[in-house]
Amino acid sequence: MIVSRILDAILTVFLVLCLVFVAMRVLPGDPAVSALGEYATPEQLAQFRQRFGLDVPLWQQFIHFFVSIATLDLGTSLISGQPISEILLINLPYTLELSFAAMIVGMLLGVPIGVLSATRRGSSVDYLARIVALAGFCVPDFFLGALILIVFGLKLDLFPVMGGGSGLAERISHIVLPAMTLGLVMAAFTSRLTRSALLEVLKRDYIRTARAKGVEERWVTYRHALRNALIPVVTGFGIYILTMLSGSIAIELIFARPGVGSVLVNGIASRDYPMVQAGLLVFALFVVLVNFTMDMLYVLIDPRLRRQG
Repeated sequence: MIVSRILDAILTVFLVLCLVFVAMRVLPGDPAVSALGEYATPEQLAQFRQRFGLDVPLWQQFIHFFVSIATLDLGTSLISGQPISEILLINLPYTLELSFAAMIVGMLLGVPIGVLSATRRGSSVDYLARIVALAGFCVPDFFLGALILIVFGLKLDLFPVMGGGSGLAERISHIVLPAMTLGLVMAAFTSRLTRSALLEVLKRDYIRTARAKGVEERWVTYRHALRNALIPVVTGFGIYILTMLSGSIAIELIFARPGVGSVLVNGIASRDYPMVQAGLLVFALFVVLVNFTMDMLYVLIDPRLRRQG
C-alpha cells in the first residue's frame, strides 16, 4: 500500500511539473523584457536569454528543467538573481505555520460543534450551529479576511494587520487574524461534515445494541460512534486542506504576509519561470503529502484497513 502511494505521488508531481513547464511558456510575454524593462537593448535581451537558457529549443529547456529538479537545483530568480532555494526557505515557514494554525482552529471548533449539533438534533442549538456553519461556508475567505482585518485589526486594534513578524511573539500575533480567517471557514465545513457523518453512524445497528445494553450515551457517542464517523470527516478534511491552499494565497495577499503564495503570484506577474516552477513544485509536494497523510490516518482510524494492508 505504501509503495503504491509513493509511486502515485511521484507520478502526480511529474505531471504537475510537465503542466507547469508548458503553461509558463504558452502564456504571452517575455521574461527577459519583464526582468530588464521595455527599454533594454536587443543585445541585453539576447545576453539575458543566453544566461538563463531561454534561447535554446523547448525540448532542451525541458530536459534541463527536470535534471535540475532531480538534483534539487531550483535555479535562480530571473528578476532578483537570488537562489530560489533561499527565497523559498525564507517564505515557506510562513505558509506552513499559517496552514497548521488554520487546521488547528478548524478542527478545534468544527468537530465539537458538529458533535453537539448531531447529538442535539432538532434543538435550537442544532439550528443555530447549522445556520452559523452555513453562513461560514458560504462567505468567501477573502471577504471574511477583509472583514476580520477591518474589525479586529483596524477598528479594535487587537492584532497587527500586515507582515509576518520576526520573533516568536511577533509571529504569533501576526498569524492570529489570517489563521482565524481560514480556520473559521474550515470549521464551518468540518462541523457540517461531522454532523452528517455522526448522524449516519448513530443510526446503525451496533449503536442501538450498545444503547440497549445500557451503555452510557456519552460513551456511545464518543467511543463507538465518533471514531467511525471520523473516517468521512478525515476524507473531507483532507480535500478541504487542498482547497485551502488557494485560500492561503489570497489571505497572504490581504494581510501582506510573506509566504510561498505571495512569491508565486509575484513570479507569475513578472514571468519569472524558475520561481513559478519552484513555487508550484512546493504546492504539488504539499498536496501529495496531505494525500499520503490522509491515507495513513485511515489506517489508524479503521483497523480493517490495517489488516488489509
